[in-house]
Amino acid sequence: MRTVLLLAALSMTSRAQAPYDLLLKGGRVIDPKNSIDAPMDVAVKDGRIAAVRPQIPAGEAAKVLDVTGLVVTPGLVDIHVHLFHTTGVADAWAGDNSVRPDDFSFRSGVTTMADAGSAGWRNFEQFRLTVIDRAKTRVFAFINIAGLGMLTNIVEQHPEDMRPAEVARLAKKHSDIVVGVKTAHFESPAWTAVDNALEAGRLSALPVMVDFGYFRPERPFPQLVTNKLRCGDIATHAFRATVPWVDPDGKLYPYLQQARDRGIIFDVGHGGGSFAWRNAVPAVAQGFPPDSISTDLHTGSMNGAMIDMPTTMSKFLALGAPLREVIRRSTWRPAQIIRHEETGHLSVGAEADIAAFRIEDGDFAFADSDLGRYTGRRRLRCELTLRAGKVVWDWNARGSVDYRTLGPAYGVRPGEAITPPAKD
Repeated sequence: MRTVLLLAALSMTSRAQAPYDLLLKGGRVIDPKNSIDAPMDVAVKDGRIAAVRPQIPAGEAAKVLDVTGLVVTPGLVDIHVHLFHTTGVADAWAGDNSVRPDDFSFRSGVTTMADAGSAGWRNFEQFRLTVIDRAKTRVFAFINIAGLGMLTNIVEQHPEDMRPAEVARLAKKHSDIVVGVKTAHFESPAWTAVDNALEAGRLSALPVMVDFGYFRPERPFPQLVTNKLRCGDIATHAFRATVPWVDPDGKLYPYLQQARDRGIIFDVGHGGGSFAWRNAVPAVAQGFPPDSISTDLHTGSMNGAMIDMPTTMSKFLALGAPLREVIRRSTWRPAQIIRHEETGHLSVGAEADIAAFRIEDGDFAFADSDLGRYTGRRRLRCELTLRAGKVVWDWNARGSVDYRTLGPAYGVRPGEAITPPAKD
């Protein structure tokens, strides 16, 4: 018995002294920033990427997670979500139906989120205090040009409460998390909301994300992306049914490429009503994929056609987009768009935000926001997520051990001796 316990203690000591804390072994690593798409292992030390290379010996890690058969990627970066879930009386008036970040991020492989204007300059600091600073998910935010953000649709209709200088002041004060300015849902035929957002973007030197919301002939979408927006600004809900994509002959309108040539970003922002197959299908087929894949996550979209980030990514796999490009537009590219290039990749030294997916083969159907249906043969399912080197989602219990090794008594840890009860 003493020999068994001694060997167990030696084994535990050896692992404790291993150069790596954790090793993901046997997966196919896709890391677009570093042009990696190959069988490799990923080692983690002190919450950061320590090594990415083939055949790292299992004995060099204190713990090994077998990810054979999975695609290992950087943690996903979703740049259009809604997270300002208010409490109390305001719940009845919350217009954007926000969710709590940690409840919906890790289970879908997302480790970084950017809230898309749920809070404005009047309530942004409340949002930071009650949500952003309390989340384990890395959360950034666009500040809404409307003073109260998306508290209700009504508050987004008041130009007198759109104050670019206040937005810029807050953006500077909270520069560690603010990534841009947002405008959405403005119903007037005027360009007022867009112009105010652009002024706030100019004052803060940050990009603007525009959700046109209500399309009016007086302010057409082509004019927005070819004339109003600047290089680096973001047109979200790009595949919404009301965006003009194809002419009567089914060809993409030239203004789209003109806008992209100007540096305008086309973001998916799927949401509950902003993704139409009749726009997405010809766009991808004719070589115009989105710059970034995002969900517009909220309580309406997650229970509708959008579902989650892996499902949204799977829709582009169904359209024939290469897996590595789908991963790139869900990790490194959105990280670049929000100017936080410390995330979205597996470079040595980077914080160890990692996701692992199984590619399921079969007959799958995917819905758009207009009850349109499209079929595909592959679907992504997140099986494992690490945030800063810690396992935060483990669908198949890879981080657990056979219960029979834990001993028969409650509270006994592996390697500990079990003292039998004294005999009378």
